Amino acid sequence: MDDMRSSLEGWGSGLLGVIIFSGSLPATRVAVADFSPMFLTSARAVIAALLASALLILLGQTRPERNDLLSLGIVALGVVIGFPLLTALALQHVTSAHSIVFIGLLPLATAIFGVLRGGERPKPLFWLFSSLGSATVATFALSSDGSRSLTADFLMIAAIILCGLGYAEGAKLSRRLGGWQVISWALVFSAPLMLVLTVMTLPESWEGVAAPAWLSLAYVSVFSMLVGFVFWYRGLALGGIASVGQLQLLQPFFGLALAGVLLGEPVAWTMTAATALIGFFVAFAKRFA
Repeated sequence: MDDMRSSLEGWGSGLLGVIIFSGSLPATRVAVADFSPMFLTSARAVIAALLASALLILLGQTRPERNDLLSLGIVALGVVIGFPLLTALALQHVTSAHSIVFIGLLPLATAIFGVLRGGERPKPLFWLFSSLGSATVATFALSSDGSRSLTADFLMIAAIILCGLGYAEGAKLSRRLGGWQVISWALVFSAPLMLVLTVMTLPESWEGVAAPAWLSLAYVSVFSMLVGFVFWYRGLALGGIASVGQLQLLQPFFGLALAGVLLGEPVAWTMTAATALIGFFVAFAKRFA
């Protein structure tokens, strides 16, 4: 009973994280219209690090142990620096709707690193349904979007690999430190470097920065960089990295909906049917995780 309750809590928390993360790529797409990718990446990390530091101090959290520093460095490399920077670079070349397709590969990447770094051992049928879900997302989004950029595609693949590593490493560490503590310490760990980069890449003029870009910077700093991880790492730690990670298969469709509504980017009518099929694969992947 306790295991079932923990699993349900993990899936609920993970789903909240996915919903929050779904706005990340559309917001990044808006922000890179007025900010450089490097400034956007470093500034969002610095803002989130300030909030995380305040939380750690106010709630009296003890410092991580020395043997945690490597894991925190991996988390920072994957989700604080690597994924935000590489996706921001990619979104200079393609629409957010096109880039969102690659998020469908993230559950598989997370599951693989969950095995390599988290010691998990999903059943063979899990890999079948996880692969089918990833293939469905890729087929749907690529067939419904005519934009192509080989450079952007390679950047997104690299971003997915680093993000999957950061998710799995953070989830493993969350079992001992707690979800919000892990992302908070990773932000603090990387803050000195990101502050230097922020100063080095400041825009020459602020006059050309429109309100949507400021709002997007605020969103990716507060929600994508901190709040979303509070729920996401908690979900992965409670429900299992490979299992809860399959919820990311739904993220492209939340993201495509936001891209269509907020940015006016074209979204195929087949999204509803594809979402239902993805839900089927997620359910079976959960069963065999």
